[in-house]
Amino acid sequence: MKRYPRDLSGYGPNPPDARWPDGARVAVSLVLNYEEGGENCLLHGDPASEAFLSDIAGAQPWPGQRHWNMESLYDYGARAGFWRLHRLFTGMDLPVTVYGVATALARSPEQVAAMREAGWEIASHGLKWIEHRDMPEEEERRQIAEAIRLHAEVTGSRPTGWYTGRCSMNTVRLAAEHGFEWISDAYDDDLPHWIEIDGRHQLMIPYTLEANDMRFSVSPGFVTGEQFYQYLRDALDTLLAEGDAGSPKMMSIGLHCRLIGRPGRIAGLKRFLEYATARPGVWFARRIDIARHWAEHHPPVVLDRPSRMSREDFVARFGGVFEHSPWIAERAWELELGPAHDSAIGLHNALARVFRSASREQRLGVLNAHPDLAGKLAQARRLTPDSAQEQASAGLDALTDDERAEFTRLNDAYRARHGFPFIIAVRDHDKPSILAAFRRRLDQDSEAEFAEACAQVERIALLRLKEMLPR
Repeated sequence: MKRYPRDLSGYGPNPPDARWPDGARVAVSLVLNYEEGGENCLLHGDPASEAFLSDIAGAQPWPGQRHWNMESLYDYGARAGFWRLHRLFTGMDLPVTVYGVATALARSPEQVAAMREAGWEIASHGLKWIEHRDMPEEEERRQIAEAIRLHAEVTGSRPTGWYTGRCSMNTVRLAAEHGFEWISDAYDDDLPHWIEIDGRHQLMIPYTLEANDMRFSVSPGFVTGEQFYQYLRDALDTLLAEGDAGSPKMMSIGLHCRLIGRPGRIAGLKRFLEYATARPGVWFARRIDIARHWAEHHPPVVLDRPSRMSREDFVARFGGVFEHSPWIAERAWELELGPAHDSAIGLHNALARVFRSASREQRLGVLNAHPDLAGKLAQARRLTPDSAQEQASAGLDALTDDERAEFTRLNDAYRARHGFPFIIAVRDHDKPSILAAFRRRLDQDSEAEFAEACAQVERIALLRLKEMLPR
């Protein structure tokens, strides 16, 4: 099986109504990353100093050496930046989710006490603020378990949410083993969504790398607090407009004590918070609140996913979508299927690709597999269930004698001229429009009519799939 695991479809053109509390149009999640004291440092047993997300332009790791300036910039976040943010958030009575690196939390008891007293959610940000890309799977599994243990020891309770950030290809799967209510190692949507890992449904609450103060330390990025304010305001206004149009969304805002905690930057954040709290329809919430709301109102749906079916089951289910042509389903199963093909539109694309790439003779065989409209097979009740329902939907199962005679005449004339039966997606038509199309296409050039018939076959297949699958 060639299977593509990434989901490039998501909710598609019609995302669900989030149904946020009190009819809110946007759920805003303030996330404070607490990493100070958990970053790469020789004091922490690491081989080199930190080089990520600081005010040192072009910073590089110092192998085997402490980087005094880097350490002091991180220290600023714990010593000054955190308290400035704490005063801002508590003064405005805003809920916050902390992404807490376990070793950083262990080195900051006063800050942890302040987080708890404020009622902030303290989620896990891993054991250490380091790169996990090349970490062996078993070592990462061990570190996740140790992060959970140390987090509970330091904060008094086990974390219910997880975000690694500098993750590996194994991180989400390994974290999901611990039954977190939410995981945020994803940037793929404006709404929470469920993924399936080893037979278990895991809620993902996507995070952000753009509505994020990290862009004060990268290029291109923000230089002034005013730029940060403008970006956040524009994002909120866009999401509020979408909410007004019936599609409420979520907005994450990523913050770091050592970055946004600087005086010249926090002014922009403060301006945004004053702007957002004055707007109707904005729900500020911790990620755990969003997760529990989503689990209650949008629980996971168990779907029979075509991309995960065996060949036998796939052909049994979809072998008749193209009339009496199971070979199309057999070949489609061999394509690179994935979550994008688990909807009616997605699977139709896979089946249609096979049909379009088939030889003319094979496509002609599919055309000839279709019955005449209101023909002998229909009269003898020998149509497939799909064909019978389709013809009945246009009233072709209840014709007058004159109408039946007209269909018989047109069927015979069409076959004689073009060499295959007249095919039309009858669910798109009524009896008069079918007869009008019949008469128009009877006199059409046979090559053009072959293309038209093939297009109608594809349309019939899509309508059948929409009866079988979502979207």
